[in-house]
Amino acid sequence: MAGGTIHCYLDIASLYSYLAYLDLLKNRPLLASHGVEVKFHPVFLGGINHKSGNKPPWTLPAKARYGTFDANRSIARFPGLSLQFPSDLMKVGMTVLPLRTLHYVQSHHSPEVFEATLLYLFQKFWTPPNVDLTSPQNLAQALSEVPGPEGKGKQFAEEEVKKIMAATGTKEVKDRLTNTTQEALDRGAFGAPWLWVVDENGKGEPFFGSDRFRYVYKFLGLPYREVELLPKGSKL
Repeated sequence: MAGGTIHCYLDIASLYSYLAYLDLLKNRPLLASHGVEVKFHPVFLGGINHKSGNKPPWTLPAKARYGTFDANRSIARFPGLSLQFPSDLMKVGMTVLPLRTLHYVQSHHSPEVFEATLLYLFQKFWTPPNVDLTSPQNLAQALSEVPGPEGKGKQFAEEEVKKIMAATGTKEVKDRLTNTTQEALDRGAFGAPWLWVVDENGKGEPFFGSDRFRYVYKFLGLPYREVELLPKGSKL
């Protein structure tokens, strides 16, 4: 039986982090059946870019033009997903505040609550009308809207939202985000999503992006279907 762990470092300001998150949530039951655990780690992409010397792709005109095609093709892998780029991605991409709230939720609530909160913040950031989650008021409002279990009720009461927002200013939560971002850098990160995958023997390797899962599965020794060109006239 295969086994291992997929550590996924992501930022809500990263479209491809969102797509990787959706992919991993969809395939988690199958991964679990193979003994593979999935762990999500919020990191500040701006800090990773700065410390690794990387630059956002839209700052290079040729990459920016190509990026539109690539983004549309990647989004098309998820039928029914309607996304829109924020008008000022550089500004709203300074996601330190929402990332701190995610670290607080992750350390003080169940994995299910953390993952529901992460999913909802992704949706608010990337779904029209895009919400600027760098605003404390907008962020608090978004947290108050996170759906409860099975979509019933709300995940956080008003007092819990206040507690989460207050915690973003504490050293404990600040350090969690800083340390997790540094952990990704120590594992070679220069962007997001950054995957650090450990096989059943404890060997770890890095993978970058939301379209490298076939390589991840091969590394873990999991059965998967490779891309295959079909003969002319074949039915899809």
